[in-house]
Amino acid sequence: MSRRGIVGASLTVIAGVLGLLGLGWGDYPLSPAQVFDAIWSDTSFAHTVVMEWRAPRIVAALAFGAALGVSGMIFQTITANPLGSPDIIGFATGSYSGALLVTAFLGPGGAALTGGALAGGLATAGVVYGLTHRYGAQAFRLIIVGLGVTAMLHALNLWLLTRLHQEVALAAAIWAGGSLNLISWDDLAWGLPLLAAAGIGAVLILPLLRQLELGDELAAAHGVRPNQVRMAAIGLGVALVAVVTAAAGPVAFIALTAPQVAVRMTGGPGLPLGTSAATGAFLLLAADLLAQFIAPQPLPLSAVTVCLGGIYLMGLLVRESSWSVSGGQYE
Repeated sequence: MSRRGIVGASLTVIAGVLGLLGLGWGDYPLSPAQVFDAIWSDTSFAHTVVMEWRAPRIVAALAFGAALGVSGMIFQTITANPLGSPDIIGFATGSYSGALLVTAFLGPGGAALTGGALAGGLATAGVVYGLTHRYGAQAFRLIIVGLGVTAMLHALNLWLLTRLHQEVALAAAIWAGGSLNLISWDDLAWGLPLLAAAGIGAVLILPLLRQLELGDELAAAHGVRPNQVRMAAIGLGVALVAVVTAAAGPVAFIALTAPQVAVRMTGGPGLPLGTSAATGAFLLLAADLLAQFIAPQPLPLSAVTVCLGGIYLMGLLVRESSWSVSGGQYE
């Protein structure tokens, strides 16, 4: 087995073990043996605790983390930059804006929320890509434009929160911090199929993205249409982020961190899609468990991911600055 396969399999096993432990942690503690007994016992209170209260949250953390990891890998590939993640260049914020608009006019919840998140993310992607298209989507300009769009969307989101009814605004503000507290099997019933479809699309487009790593001219010589591939990849990446945002709110830094951690662990060329997914699943599950148990009162999920991701981002910026000073330059 290759190093990439070993790393991906190891992360998957570690995330599975962590998920099993998470099923037993809480105000009603259970050992791993009791968790297994509760899963197969349909009538016990422990079964309700494990299968109805804790399992949806664990499954959501694993699935949403994997989705964010794949989305981050897609955007970092098409921008050719480790800062090119959906939360940095505004696509995740755009998804949240779309969901807020739906909440303001149609009320919270419902399938329309997912549609609004997807429309908001795609609209943001269209604006950012349109403003940078003449310079190429790989240019560092896309990151700068994305940061500017993100700032404007944050202002829009704050304005929308002031226009909502107090109860709805409070729920939306809590949701803005990222939370898996209210995830249920009903949420996963529509979310998981959408994520699976987008994930299959990412697997299918992966060979074309590898061609783009060779450069647009060489990729075109091989019969690839770079602009069309990028637009399709952006659509898939936004869809992955939109589903997560609609269900759990904007979760920061997982999409930024997971692909880069995966690349450093695998150490080989190419796009580590599977390893990025496994890394994202592990990171989000670990962050959610920390958010629940690290403090006397549960913390917002993004409070943990921002702290962990902020440390990573500072290290990344220092590394990139050192690379630039030593003679490198961005496109």
